Amino acid sequence: MIRKIIKINQDLCNGCGACVAACHEGAIQMVNGKAVLTREDYCDGLGDCLPACPTDAISFEEREAPAYDEAAVKKAQAKKASPLPCGCPGTTAKTFTPSPCSATVRNTSQLRQWPVQIKLLPIQAPYYEQADLLIAADCTAYAYANFHQDFIQGHITLVGCPKLDSVDYAEKLTAIFRENQIRSVTVARMEVPCCGGLEHAVRTAIAASGRDIPLKVATISTQGELL
Repeated sequence: MIRKIIKINQDLCNGCGACVAACHEGAIQMVNGKAVLTREDYCDGLGDCLPACPTDAISFEEREAPAYDEAAVKKAQAKKASPLPCGCPGTTAKTFTPSPCSATVRNTSQLRQWPVQIKLLPIQAPYYEQADLLIAADCTAYAYANFHQDFIQGHITLVGCPKLDSVDYAEKLTAIFRENQIRSVTVARMEVPCCGGLEHAVRTAIAASGRDIPLKVATISTQGELL
């Protein structure tokens, strides 16, 4: 049937995830850091997501599309409302502002955004602009006792492990470096050889992005000492 439905301009989408939260029907999901209309039959064509988009990436169009399936939407909403034993906040982008006095308190989190895993982070987000990035191996925060104050504080944090993920992060990081004004990058890695893959991916991404981004590498021993 021909009906009104939303259209998402992928070039304008900054991956903030605001439209996902605004779409009560669950028609929009984040895919590879971009908002995508994944369920056309969940879109009611009313456009609650339009005013939520900060880049005007969403508009209406009239085209051939499945009819709005209200029953399926209500069933999905009921399922989502049910508590899951392994429930997770997911990939909805969030920005945090640490308390001004938190820098002096050892047990206060210095995390400034969510998500943190490289695989889940969007390509573009407001928190990247003029940001100092910390790209940390998974184990570093466990090995180094004062990780939040000495590393995460004042940084946007990206976390990963090339050995566990079995992926090359270079492509994703290249896009992040290219599409945003990154001020500096700090890599926090362990002394173990597999962490060399993370450092290599960052160096490769900086070169491929064409950006002149200052890079600092901090290596932590398995005993938790800064080498």
